[in-house]
Amino acid sequence: MGPARHRTGPTVVASALSPMADSGAPSRTLETMIRVATPEDVPAIHRFVRELAEYERAAHEVVATEEDLRRDLFGAGPAVFTHMAVDDDGEAVGFALWFLTYSTWRGRHGIHLEDLYVTPAARGGGHGKALLVELARVADERGYARFEWAVLDWNEPAIGFYTSLGAQPQDEWTVYRVTGDALSDLGRR
Repeated sequence: MGPARHRTGPTVVASALSPMADSGAPSRTLETMIRVATPEDVPAIHRFVRELAEYERAAHEVVATEEDLRRDLFGAGPAVFTHMAVDDDGEAVGFALWFLTYSTWRGRHGIHLEDLYVTPAARGGGHGKALLVELARVADERGYARFEWAVLDWNEPAIGFYTSLGAQPQDEWTVYRVTGDALSDLGRR
C-alpha cells in the first residue's frame, strides 16, 4: 500500500460523520466542507503555506514554489496529499497537507499531518475540525495505525483544540532534523 495507490482518494468525502456542528455556525456536512485538492488549488495551497509560516514566525524559511507543490502533489507517483476546506461558495479557506508514515511496531501505515491551516476569517466555522475528522476517517477506513502531527509548544490555541479532539502529546519523544549544510555534510560521510 504505497503512496501512489492513494493518489487522491474520493473526490467528495463521505458524509457518514456529518453533520458537523459548531457553536454559532450553520450546520455543515463533511461533504460540503472538505474535498480532495486538485491542480487548480495550487495557488491557494501556496498562499496558505506562506500565511501559516507567517503565523509560525518563520516566513523567511518558505522557499517552496507553486511549481514545487504542483510537481509533488500532482506529478507522477505523488507521496504527499492535500485536502481542502471550502466555504459555502466553494472557495478554499484552508488545507491539510499530509503523507504516509509506517510503524514497524504496529506493522501498519499511518498519516503524518504536515500542515493544517484555516484562514483567520474562516476560523470557528468547523473547517479545521472537519479536516482532522476527514483525515482520521481516511486513516481508519484504510486500516492505518496512527494519525500524527507536530505543534509548536507556544501555540496554546492549537494545543487546546487538539486535546479537545482526543489527541495526546508524545512528550517522551524529541524531534530531530538535519537540513541545509548539515544534511549535505552527513550525506557525504
